Order: sequence, then structure tokens, then C-alpha cells
Amino acid sequence: MEEFGRKEIIIVGDRVLIIPDTDKDRSEHGLYLPPSVKEKEKVQSGYIAKVGPGFPVPNPNFIDQESWSPTPKEPVKYIPLQAEEGDYALFLKDQAIEIEYEGKKYLIVPQTAVLMLIRRKAMSGLEK
Repeated sequence: MEEFGRKEIIIVGDRVLIIPDTDKDRSEHGLYLPPSVKEKEKVQSGYIAKVGPGFPVPNPNFIDQESWSPTPKEPVKYIPLQAEEGDYALFLKDQAIEIEYEGKKYLIVPQTAVLMLIRRKAMSGLEK
């Protein structure tokens, strides 16, 4: 199979791509936790690598328009997501879908399953 340039991951809709936090494999004291302990947890965490465009919103001016109509339809608009690339997210583990891409594990999570985001603020020269 021939490769046509570089590959890019495109996340669709209201989903986010998360790199799971692997530090949670250990306890606070450095002991490795068995899989049975990790499976009982309902919340998982990780860093957001990519976000989808958001929730699609139909244009009310074009709802009644027939598909064969000669006037072009306006592109779909989206309500953007709160999550941004680089945020640390806590999310419901049972709604995450685990994938492996080019040897790395990722999770695809709908924004509705994200419980909390931790975002670093940019430091400006005016703040102390």
C-alpha cells in the first residue's frame, strides 16, 4: 500500500483525544497497582492531545431546503468545546474508547464524559 504524505489524526464532533496518565499505575508510595484495582476506579485522567470541532448546529435558514436545490448550503457551524489541547482532564472511564495508533495508546472521550479540566494559564509580564 502506497503512503500519500503525512498522516494526521482528525477528531470528529464533540470528542477529545486523550493521552492517558500512566503515573496512576502506582500508588503514592511508588507501589505498582494491580489491574483489578485500576478497573474498579470510575474516573481516569490524562492530557488532551486533540479536540474535535464541537457540537454541530444546523443553520435554520437551510432546514427546509431540498438537497437538489441549486443554491449552495452554508457549511455546518459548531459550538466549540471547552477542552483545549494541553489541558489535563478527569473523565468517566466507562465512556472512554481505547485505541492504539502508531504504537501509542490513546483514549477517545466525548466532552460530556469530561468532569473537570486543569489548564495552565500563560504568564504575562503584568502578573506577579
